Amino acid sequence: MRIEQVIFAPARGAFFYDDQAAIRAGREMDGVAYLGEPLTPGFGKVREPSRALAIGLVLADGAVVWGDMVSVQYSGAAGRDPVFDPGEIEAICRKRVVPRLIDMEAAAGPENAAFAFAYGDEGRLPLAVEYGVSQALLRAAAHSRRLTIAEVVAEALGLPAPDTPVPIFAQSGDDRHNAVDTMILKSVDVLPHGLINSAEKFGPAGTAFADYVRWVADRIGALGEPGYRPVLHFDVYGWIGLGISSDPREVARFIARLAESVPGYDLQIECPVDYGSRGATIENYATIVEMLDTLTDRARIVADEHCNTLADIEAFIAARAAHVIQIKTPDVGDLMDTARAIRAARGAGIGAYCGGTSAETDHSARACVHVALAARASMMLAKPGMGVNEGLTIVGNEQARTLAEIAARRG
Repeated sequence: MRIEQVIFAPARGAFFYDDQAAIRAGREMDGVAYLGEPLTPGFGKVREPSRALAIGLVLADGAVVWGDMVSVQYSGAAGRDPVFDPGEIEAICRKRVVPRLIDMEAAAGPENAAFAFAYGDEGRLPLAVEYGVSQALLRAAAHSRRLTIAEVVAEALGLPAPDTPVPIFAQSGDDRHNAVDTMILKSVDVLPHGLINSAEKFGPAGTAFADYVRWVADRIGALGEPGYRPVLHFDVYGWIGLGISSDPREVARFIARLAESVPGYDLQIECPVDYGSRGATIENYATIVEMLDTLTDRARIVADEHCNTLADIEAFIAARAAHVIQIKTPDVGDLMDTARAIRAARGAGIGAYCGGTSAETDHSARACVHVALAARASMMLAKPGMGVNEGLTIVGNEQARTLAEIAARRG
């Protein structure tokens, strides 16, 4: 079954694109908006509605399969692609991608992506293009073969079709207390993120953050079902480095003390320090990991900033510069590269968090569920948006339906 036509449609992301540099510099919030001028090139405001662009492949049987091109919330930060411009992205697609897609055999799926994204004189495509087009190509293969995307991806990886769910991780956004209650009542596997992205939330020497960590653990005890022990995962956006020290040994000691304050829980700390470059981050994170392992077996470092593409992820894995790697799907690009990154991390004994961003769409979130299942991720993000219920519903239901369909085919 061949691809006969390519169409486009405007799409909305579920949250915002935020200028991380401006927020870190202390821009004041006014309700949901931020005041002041942006700092990162490409931003017209500190906070802008996340925009996406849907690409549809019209197949020979008349079916249309879609993928959504979109970027991450903190576009332009830590080596990421600039903030998403739908007009510019569509022009690039029409010039460089559409001619390659027409008349492709849809069933090939992953092989088609490799051809569509081949480098030319103009260099690599924007990663948002790879991300959305690969979703559509995998959906085309699944449709033409009457399979799930998960089965198509698993086959490409040389794995059997998945039969086990992946733990789901929910994030709170700025609703850092009510959202936690929702997560606990719904027995989420990993929680709460916490959005520790300001001096106020971190507190002097990390006191406000430490209080919040203990509050989350106490709240689980008060509201959770007997025996419920989720993994505690907090993203601190580099504030251990900003608020305490960037010395890897001091960072490890602070995290170890934090783990001791919540006995009975495993603790994951994402982006403890932003060292400004991939090389510096890898070098220092490797030291943090080594030091932390001598202090506790209940705390893990999660790499995020400067760990964007498959090549970045492979470099972090080789240096053992994290216990867990967030594979931030729009930053990786081609969804098959996300699958490869998950397998590389798992093969090295490192946790593979199939992540992404609140700025994504419902459609891209569902596609990522299939890749997380097929590649056997350690955990996956409930997305899009910052509302707990919506992300859990979209990701959780897609996972359940996919596993049920595969099980029915097995008989």
